[in-house]
Amino acid sequence: MRTITFLLLAVCLCVASIPLQADNPASKTVKEKAFAAPNKLTIKVRMEGPYDADTPLQIVCYFKHKESGDRTLGAAVELDKKMGGVIASLRNRGEFAGDELETLLLKPPKDTIKPKLLLLVGLGDEGSLSPERMESVGRVALREAARLGVKRAAFAPLLRDQGNSKLGTGDVERAVTKGLLLAYDTEKRLQKEGLAKEYTLDEWVVEAGPDFFDDTVAGVQKGIEEAKAAAAKRPPGPYAGGR
Repeated sequence: MRTITFLLLAVCLCVASIPLQADNPASKTVKEKAFAAPNKLTIKVRMEGPYDADTPLQIVCYFKHKESGDRTLGAAVELDKKMGGVIASLRNRGEFAGDELETLLLKPPKDTIKPKLLLLVGLGDEGSLSPERMESVGRVALREAARLGVKRAAFAPLLRDQGNSKLGTGDVERAVTKGLLLAYDTEKRLQKEGLAKEYTLDEWVVEAGPDFFDDTVAGVQKGIEEAKAAAAKRPPGPYAGGR
């Protein structure tokens, strides 16, 4: 009887010494959804902040600076805080006003944020925000990624983090994804004709908060479908000598 009791006690002690998986930080995974897009590009919707992404290029968007002061919330506040306030300083000094499709590339100092490069893209006047403008943002983002030659990039529009809810989250990502994919399609066609340097984007990550994850996923899926349909209608002939 004593032997059995001793064995039971030993088993209980062993079980108690095993940490629960839920309490082990290493066991936690980031929620994401992946899509296979045209030109062998993988698009992922990932529940992650723009300061935590381990990526060569992080892209974020800002409305035109207001003299009365910009409204920032959540991820926008945390991003600038980790960057030492450089974004707010640039905007307050008028050196990155956030004009429509204005860009500024920053190299984050060591031990600030995980991305190696941070690209700011201007959205222009907040009141005139439209799906067409977000589609243009997608095109600019792809062309900047191509210019820099990065294989992976992450994107966060930060609209809700600037207090704007004019467009649905899904509508925003549908437009950005469409613009991105059509610009990449142009890039690949130009490469085939020797009119652009060789470049391949392997992965595009769309960052979304927990409240907007599902809408973002739906928007990305629609954007991929619309881009495929639009690309299929493009003239198949060469650019040089064509119309």
